[in-house]
Amino acid sequence: METTQTKTEIEFLQFLKRMNNYRQAVALLGWDSRTGAPKKGMIQRAEVIGTLSSELFQMSTSDELKAYLESLQSPEVLEGLSEITQKSLDKMQKNYDKNMKIPAEEYKEFIILRSKSENAWEEAKEKGDFSLFQPYLEKTVEFQRKFVQYRGFEGHPYNTLLDDYEPGVFVDTLDQVFGELKEKLIPLVKGVTESAHKPKTDFLFEHFPKANQRELSIEILKVLGYDFEAGRIDETVHPFAMGLNPGDVRVTTKYNENDFRVSLYGTIHEAGHAIYEQNISEDLIGTPLCGGTSMGIHESQSLFTEKFIGQNEKFMERNYPLIKKHSNGQFDDVSNEDFYFAVNEAKPSLIRIEADELTYCLHIILRYELEKALIAGELEVRDLPEAWNNKMEEYLGIRPSHDGEGVLQDVHWSMGSFGYFPSYALGYIYAAQMKEVIVKDIPHYDDLLLNGNHTEIREWLTDKVHKYGGLKKPEEIIKDITGGGIDPQPLVNYLTEKYTRLYQL
Repeated sequence: METTQTKTEIEFLQFLKRMNNYRQAVALLGWDSRTGAPKKGMIQRAEVIGTLSSELFQMSTSDELKAYLESLQSPEVLEGLSEITQKSLDKMQKNYDKNMKIPAEEYKEFIILRSKSENAWEEAKEKGDFSLFQPYLEKTVEFQRKFVQYRGFEGHPYNTLLDDYEPGVFVDTLDQVFGELKEKLIPLVKGVTESAHKPKTDFLFEHFPKANQRELSIEILKVLGYDFEAGRIDETVHPFAMGLNPGDVRVTTKYNENDFRVSLYGTIHEAGHAIYEQNISEDLIGTPLCGGTSMGIHESQSLFTEKFIGQNEKFMERNYPLIKKHSNGQFDDVSNEDFYFAVNEAKPSLIRIEADELTYCLHIILRYELEKALIAGELEVRDLPEAWNNKMEEYLGIRPSHDGEGVLQDVHWSMGSFGYFPSYALGYIYAAQMKEVIVKDIPHYDDLLLNGNHTEIREWLTDKVHKYGGLKKPEEIIKDITGGGIDPQPLVNYLTEKYTRLYQL
């Protein structure tokens, strides 16, 4: 049924667009900060970001928004509103309720701290010295504990932060799902580690010039269907994708001239995020629904692209000549089979973003357990490096030699993003569930990758996931695709089959 927009509804949508314009400006400044902005401008830039974020926060708690929420959500008005307006109201009401509980001055202080903290983290990471970052992280954790108390929580205090990234998924579910993964993955990792059948990998670590890697990244992005008229690629310390709107979704990557896989798979991963946002329905532009519905669903798209496309045998067979073309000749005498085994090598490693697909979830579970303990007050920041190193040893059998390759390796805590990490593992679980369904709907899936034709796969993902943005909740998307809820079994099946075969277990 078509609806006629009232004056109040039109004004509300214009108000949302104004908020969205501030959000895009803050996002653009954040992107600039992380892709080569001058160091000497850091303090002033943090002030600008703080001021704009504060304005945005004030709008999200303003009397004007309150009036829209009250007048548009009365039963006699609500029924006549479009679905987009109704869902936007739901989201804004949730944000309003959350933000009204946090004092505006404290929020501004937190945003400024976050910007300074990220710069302190970069220096600490470079020097492998946790003490340089510790005071910033202590303040950040203190803020998050306070915000949780302001907002209230049910069950575990960490549930409030989880709800910001993966609505409806809480500690009891994660403990169960992650417990199942740990139980299955730790012995599988041990079996692979002890297997006598190992890939030859020395050719992966020969010099691969940064300029060549950049050209390869651009070509691979085009192969995957990333739209360069609606994006660009830049270099950064920690790869990320930044969606301003569907017409401007940027990706970044990190180049390592002694291991080209860092940029290759980093680029493919971020392409998954970006292609999601480039294909959100244009009807949602300017609303709070014009983005991923949750971080778990967002990660499902990046991990689907990285693992179930980029690490697929047929994709690799198709694109191996492209990799050879840009390389320094180190792959000239390496067969397809040997190359595929090498890039799918599984072994415990210290760095999450360089972890193979078998050990990846153990990195996330480690971070989840530490975050949960920090927010509950069961662990203090000063004890974090030791706790981190102990868990690395327990789950992966290795121990960092310094904090740069340990507790300091991820940017998220410097940004105050507590509750985010579990979405990586959830995204991987969702991606495996989607893969199980897509190969039934598209039985010639592998042939499409071998022929370099990604259109049908991308259209399936757009139809089931991308176009909805925030119109559908994560559980709705998973239920509509699979008929059920979160299920780690497809991921366990995939990893067990693949690595049993590769390592001849």
